[in-house]
Amino acid sequence: MKLGELIKTVSVVEVCGGDDIEVTGIEIDSRKVAPGHLFVAVKGSLTDGHAYIEKAIKAGAVAVLCEEMPTTLNEKVVYVKALDTEKLVGPLASRFYGDPTGKMKLVGVTGTNGKTTIATLLYKLFLKLGHRVGLISTVCNYVNEEAYPTTHTTPDAITLNKLLHKMASAGLEYVFMEVSSHSVVQHRIGGLCFAGGIFTNLTRDHLDYHKTFDNYLRAKKEFFDHLPKDAFALTNYDDKHGKVMLQNTMVHSVAGYSLERVCEFKGRVLEDHLNGMLLEVDGTEVAVHFTGRFNASNLLAVYAGARLLGKSKMEVLEVLSMLTPVEGRFEQVFSDKGFTAIVDYAHTPDALANVLDTIKSVQAGKSGEIITVVGAGGNRDKGKRPLMAHEAVLRSDKVIITSDNPRDENPTDIIADMMAGVEESERNKVLQIVDRRTAIQTACLLAKKGDVILVAGKGHEKYQEVAGVRHHFDDKEVLQEYMS
Repeated sequence: MKLGELIKTVSVVEVCGGDDIEVTGIEIDSRKVAPGHLFVAVKGSLTDGHAYIEKAIKAGAVAVLCEEMPTTLNEKVVYVKALDTEKLVGPLASRFYGDPTGKMKLVGVTGTNGKTTIATLLYKLFLKLGHRVGLISTVCNYVNEEAYPTTHTTPDAITLNKLLHKMASAGLEYVFMEVSSHSVVQHRIGGLCFAGGIFTNLTRDHLDYHKTFDNYLRAKKEFFDHLPKDAFALTNYDDKHGKVMLQNTMVHSVAGYSLERVCEFKGRVLEDHLNGMLLEVDGTEVAVHFTGRFNASNLLAVYAGARLLGKSKMEVLEVLSMLTPVEGRFEQVFSDKGFTAIVDYAHTPDALANVLDTIKSVQAGKSGEIITVVGAGGNRDKGKRPLMAHEAVLRSDKVIITSDNPRDENPTDIIADMMAGVEESERNKVLQIVDRRTAIQTACLLAKKGDVILVAGKGHEKYQEVAGVRHHFDDKEVLQEYMS
């Protein structure tokens, strides 16, 4: 594509050089630049891309988009100046890859908890209904049924558009995508055309990045503020922030889902067991292979999203009854000794409380105990660490506080932060075991017939990051080893 064609729909300050040169790719990482590429210098939170302009040119960049012109200009390179390059990456990538979201229906799912479950179940539901579907999620990306690994909840704008282009070229009709708060603030979803947005809930998370809860809320709301008029906006009326998301949205189709309030899509939990639930959805009973009120809310969002995309009530409910939990989300492992283990990604105080409340409700009247293994991630929001420990101790009979992904922090320091949330009178039921494998083994040794072990925090992850290095680690795999 000619540089002039590429940049003609975005606002630039000046162009130094001829814009009729051919651009063969776009990159924001100088290490990925190849001959013929446009390098976009972005001022990131950790590094400034302007420091890598010369490196990108040496790698073959024929054009540079920047906010500050270099003191010395290379006569073989075209320089384009803009006020905010980060905002332009998404629209430029979308244009370069042929506006892929204009050829498919893209639905974004945002919120603190439930994004992966809702996006993945919508993907599975539409796949079972015979459509060609894509998924962009924390666990894995899918182009129809072909899997592609993922590193971020929402990829950077260039990677994202490249993937969406692959999906459009494969003839996909629908794409379901998790939209993180980071991706909104960093303009990774700029230039995309959404057919709908779904809000799950909002609780404390990512305050290491957003600094305040209000900033975090505004990031989620901004996604709905920019939805096009012909899209739909679906929100959770059971969350106090649900209606806030809709305050400035321009969409004409607005709907809510709820387990408690009268609204467009109403549901109710009739029975809840460890191996499934009986729900009432829009007046019709349906048995599902999920457990817990939080999953009932997720399933209701899936149902509502499918209905807003034109699917009939009964065809959606029929497929919902067949679907199974997403990997690492209330995933159960059974022992020959008569106890059960649950692996869950719960890594916020609210998510941990929801999972433990679910276990307590299905264990009501039974003699078994709840044993919780939990940690907190390093280099992340420290304020939630004592809250996580508090929720675990409040709702469990025994708690083992251990490592999650320590990253660059000392794991004993993280555990000490968590222990600050445990009352002195409750410390007798808490063990501190730094090594996560040993912590899971200890839980299995302590468990008796009828007990339930919850291993929380990492869910689907197949690694543990220690001192900046990722080592293979799978909670489910470790559980199966010691439960046998």
